[in-house]
Amino acid sequence: MPAMIVIPARFNSTRLPGKPLLNRTGKYLIEYVVEQASKAKRADLVVVATDDQRIAAAVQSFGGRCELTQSTHLSGTDRIAEVAARPAFARYDIVVNVQGDEPEIAPELIDELIVACSTPSTGMSTAAAPVASRQELLSPNVVKVVCDQQSSALYFSRSVIPFDREGNITSQTDVRRCYQKHLGIYAYRRDVLLQLAAAPPCQLECAEKLEQLRALYLGYKILVVRTNNAPHGIDTPADYEAFVARRAFV
Repeated sequence: MPAMIVIPARFNSTRLPGKPLLNRTGKYLIEYVVEQASKAKRADLVVVATDDQRIAAAVQSFGGRCELTQSTHLSGTDRIAEVAARPAFARYDIVVNVQGDEPEIAPELIDELIVACSTPSTGMSTAAAPVASRQELLSPNVVKVVCDQQSSALYFSRSVIPFDREGNITSQTDVRRCYQKHLGIYAYRRDVLLQLAAAPPCQLECAEKLEQLRALYLGYKILVVRTNNAPHGIDTPADYEAFVARRAFV
């Protein structure tokens, strides 16, 4: 099934304004994301979706493809859906949403999600990794996911799920074994993506501020691919500093 990757990128990040254009390493942050996404073997096209002319100019400067979108989108899903709905991209059955702040995303993980989304019963797929520490477990910024025995998502939450009623999960090994954190990458069937973008937010989504809950509320199956190699997303100045330090050793 033909697949494309769309990378939503916006300038006005709350915690790190201008994030896609950070370039202390000599490359724009968004350029690293495009390079990693382009290494995926099962995707035929990589496109950056943005409403900002500065980001568009940067992407064009390093030879990337960019699509300008409306500035009113509330989520990355809405932004990539606008691009996927365009006639030029109608041939792509699968659309992968790679976050614009994931410069170390593994191309192999992208390929796994495309394969997972290719099964007829799956409307979308996403990824999860073991929670690395109790600090991560308790952080509302780390989204937890629980799955059924077929690896389909049952629920996503900023709270600790499942709740350890008896207090038996005490060691870091227990935490890694029992809890999974959601990684913000998705592969969608194109028709499912467009249906999700057209549907109004649900109460669960509004309460948790997690757009994937709209898909569960509407009854779509989300297949969760497990990985032990969680990428380092860039959310804060400290995250970017750590990324710059890592690049110094590459």
